[in-house]
Amino acid sequence: MTNDSESQLPAEDADEAGSVADAPAEAVPRARVPELLHAAVASVGGVERPGQLRMAEAVADAVDHGEHLLVQAGTGTGKSLAYLVPALAHGDRVVVATATLALQRQLVERDLPRTVEALHPVLRRRPLFAMLKGRSNYLCLHRANEGTPGDEGEGLFDPVEALGGPAGKLGKEVLRLREWADETETGDRDDMTPGVSDRAWAQLAVTSKECLGATRCAYGQECFAEKARERAKLADVVVTNHAMLAIDAIEGAPVLPEHGLLIIDEAHELVNRVTGAATAELTVGAVNRTVKRAARLANEKAVDALQAAAENYHGLMETAQPGRVEELPEYLAYAVTAIRDASRQVITSLGETRDKGLSDEDAVRKQAMAAAESLHETADRLLQDSEYDVVWIERSDRYGLGTASLRVAPLSVSGLLREGLYKERAVVLTSATLKLGGDFTGVAASVGLPSDARLPDVRTPGDNPEAVGEGMGDEPVPHWRGIDVGSPFKYSKQGILYVARHLADPGRDPERPDMLDELADLIGAAGGRTLGLFSSMRGAQTAAEAMRERLDQRILLQGEDTLGELIREFASDATTCLFGTLSLWQGVDVPGSACQLVVMDRIPFPRPDDPLMSARQKDVEQRGGNGFMAVAATHAALLMAQGAGRLVRAAEDRGVVAVLDPRVETKRYGGFFRSSMPEFWYTTDRNQVRRSLAAIDDSAAPVRPVPKRG
Repeated sequence: MTNDSESQLPAEDADEAGSVADAPAEAVPRARVPELLHAAVASVGGVERPGQLRMAEAVADAVDHGEHLLVQAGTGTGKSLAYLVPALAHGDRVVVATATLALQRQLVERDLPRTVEALHPVLRRRPLFAMLKGRSNYLCLHRANEGTPGDEGEGLFDPVEALGGPAGKLGKEVLRLREWADETETGDRDDMTPGVSDRAWAQLAVTSKECLGATRCAYGQECFAEKARERAKLADVVVTNHAMLAIDAIEGAPVLPEHGLLIIDEAHELVNRVTGAATAELTVGAVNRTVKRAARLANEKAVDALQAAAENYHGLMETAQPGRVEELPEYLAYAVTAIRDASRQVITSLGETRDKGLSDEDAVRKQAMAAAESLHETADRLLQDSEYDVVWIERSDRYGLGTASLRVAPLSVSGLLREGLYKERAVVLTSATLKLGGDFTGVAASVGLPSDARLPDVRTPGDNPEAVGEGMGDEPVPHWRGIDVGSPFKYSKQGILYVARHLADPGRDPERPDMLDELADLIGAAGGRTLGLFSSMRGAQTAAEAMRERLDQRILLQGEDTLGELIREFASDATTCLFGTLSLWQGVDVPGSACQLVVMDRIPFPRPDDPLMSARQKDVEQRGGNGFMAVAATHAALLMAQGAGRLVRAAEDRGVVAVLDPRVETKRYGGFFRSSMPEFWYTTDRNQVRRSLAAIDDSAAPVRPVPKRG
């Protein structure tokens, strides 16, 4: 089996390209960046665009002067090549961090191979590149061959296992994974088609804390994760994800090779991804799993103490009410303290005991130790009552359990990012949506770049970065520039932004009869071709049920099939509509006439009872700022900008973005949302929009069916 996503170096070129690992590559003069970009664009069969050239030159300048850069590059700009070309020309190692698998694959399977080949005549070398993910994304050969330690394998097989019969879906998936382990060259979960469930994957994957280590594992020399790390150490360009970047930047655990340039693509997602990486949860299930894993090696007294603490915590969380906890009540603090202290006893006991009778003793110990340490760290963090953390109770009804858990997340990640990202390397952050309300400062502040450290957008000979901003103690200020290179699309001629001013302001009830009437009329005028973006799953379901009763067009609903299959069906039939929530606002790329109407049911403000968002808003207000605009409105504007970007994906695309929330027109903050979206032609005239949709439908090119993958 071959795979292009990990190692992109022809064998005959290994000696030539391999030399870059031994000595720094020679930089190409910045003046040659336009020439290099032209060659790279030609290699992918593209057309060079002014915004792309401007971005490439700005990236080259930022690298040369050790500054940080925010670049808003609209859809169709070709921003991947605009940052790859100057990065490769600079000669130092570069890390590219993205949010989505789709972009990671585009970079390593298409953009990088072609760019490297196109620049070879000038660079006189073929730079190496590799993809690097967290260890749990790679199959563990020890588990595949030796089995899962402890209790994790229980329930996979019934008594007929001896006859070769798996008990159910989970058992079949694990068997398929073990077969795949003998075929794959990468062990990368994303290379397995079709994939398996999270539960099945967890049987044959390990976290970094559970790993035995390459020197102690019998399969260390063959380990997929270790091979990926070795490729990354030799590569000039390392493609990774935001989660790995967060671990490297904020946890003080270097998982990425040293590099002189960091490029963060899809940077609008960075704050959410880093917040997710820095969020911890104390669940009853996690405590019980730790008890089971530790029982085989830890002493009985320590395990019993943890079991008692688990039972007490479970009893308390059965009746716990969801919401923010500004200070742990005494009874809950006592329960969490018991878990912390008991998990510490387990950790100590695991380090002292040995059982020669266990064939997989090392694996059992590592797994139990990892679980106990994670438990201890989370409990200890909850008890610290830090002003920089937000704690809340969250109730989940998954699997009908109705259990609650304690969660803790950072009040803000801007300080963490400022401390961890911007030292000793240039950082470029890019996305199609970084300017909200027409300004970079909101997004810049959220990623740790203060407004008083902003440099002029255009570099001039008199620039004096040292005179801008004030440092914090001995720490230097991360000076930055922000540029908007625009888009090659003519938004004002290709799209209409329609706000349904005549509708009533939306309330909490998704049953909005006037909105549903408007939605049905718009879909009818468009002949289908509609992507419906809803602020809640309940809203999407209500609208889907209503439209299925009223219209002849087929309505697809998120959750009724895999997202990939739903998007494929939507893109294959002009009369089909697709309704859904958050992942559709940012994850749909359907150029052509299959998508000519994008509907947003309301401004996607965060829920008023969202503990983290409400805490962040309150914090801004206590510091004298406008919490609503800084948190709630910024969150919603980013989503609306991303949602509006689903409409025009190619130069020939035309259509309407319809916002069925009159507040975008009638409220003072409405202008902030309108200025955050592409510069479409704007109207509140419902009749004009219906005529336009009908005309676009009449002249639309035929839709070509999209084949299934695999």
